[in-house]
Formats: sequence, C-alpha cells, structure tokens
Amino acid sequence: MTETDYTLERKQMVAGQIARRGLHDPRLLAAIEAVPRHLFVDAANRPWAYADNPLPIGHGQTISQPYIVALMVSLLRLRGDERVLEVGTGSGYQAAILAHLAAEVHTVEFVPELAESARRMFETLGLENVSCHVGDGSLGWKEAAPYDAVIVAAAAPGVPRPLLGQLAEGGRLVIPVGGRGYQELETWRRRGDDFSMEKGIGVAFVPLLGEYGWKSGF
Repeated sequence: MTETDYTLERKQMVAGQIARRGLHDPRLLAAIEAVPRHLFVDAANRPWAYADNPLPIGHGQTISQPYIVALMVSLLRLRGDERVLEVGTGSGYQAAILAHLAAEVHTVEFVPELAESARRMFETLGLENVSCHVGDGSLGWKEAAPYDAVIVAAAAPGVPRPLLGQLAEGGRLVIPVGGRGYQELETWRRRGDDFSMEKGIGVAFVPLLGEYGWKSGF
C-alpha cells in the first residue's frame, strides 16, 4: 500500500466515519485529515489503520476509534489559542490532532515506552508545540497549569479532582467515567469555583491508572 493509498483512506475515513456522523467543523476535519494515523500503529495493523474501530498499540493500550477521537476533541471547542492537557498519550495520535488545533499541548503517559515512542513520532512529524511527559496523569501536570482544555483518553471511576483544579476559568474537561466495559463521556466546565457537567454517549476505554484512577487494570 502506498502513501497515496493512505491519503485516500484518510479522506474516506473523515468523510465516511466522522462528517457522516455529524461532526462538520472544518478545522477539526482538516486536522484529522492532516495526521497520518497509520504511522501511529505497528506495521501489522497498518492495513486497518483507517478502519472504524480501535486498534491495539501494546502494553494493554489501544488507539481509539477515529470517530471517538473526533467527538471528544470536538467537545473541547478549541479555537486555536489554547493550552491543552491530554491524559493518556498512548500512541500519540490524539495529541498530534490537538497540536493542529491548539497553541500548546501537554500530554502525560503512564507507560514510559509509549511516551518515548510518541515523543519520537512528534519529532518526526515536526510537531513542536507538543510536550510529552511520563507520570500519573490522574494528577494532571501542574507544572504547566492552568489549562483551557483537558482531555482524558482512559476510563476513570470518577472525575479526578486535580484535573478540575487545573482547569482555567471557562475551561472544559472531557473524560470517560464508569466501570469495566462501559463508561459515559462527561464534559465538565469551570466557572469560578463552580463546575457544571453534561453527560454524553456511552463508550468503552481502557482504565485510567493512578492515584485518582484505578489501582490496576480491568
């Protein structure tokens, strides 16, 4: 399969899986089309890189279904001038999309090997506005707080309080909350010391590990 083939598949993914399901923001669609998803999976899975489903990336983790990535990013309502925190770097795919939509991205990964692989990919793609950190993402990354937007790519038993505390005024937090095999997307918004929350669709993510996550995998 050639790079041209992948370009066509990427366009088809955006049109058939994302725009067809009601996400039409031109900036979002352009960012997803710009990121070569096949580079974020291993060679054995590249034929399915643009399929409508998640894929394994090793260490018990996955790269999420393209539509779910698009939906969660869309809920942040990014304009382009924000500082964003991502919890759960994984392959780095979602952070790469965020890099096209925000001014500054900090991403935190629990597994050092995944963080290093993602960091190399960011360098390969020339994404200079992404900083990749190793740590307990349930604690956020206070060194660069506050954040205009926080996105969590793993399932938590409840919203981690440190993440709410690191939101800037008016900031948004998108996170899957629930238990084994099923969670609901929650979108939190900060107004002073108050927080509002809206529930979204049901999803299935790997567990968020850490102090404010799960103590072990599902």
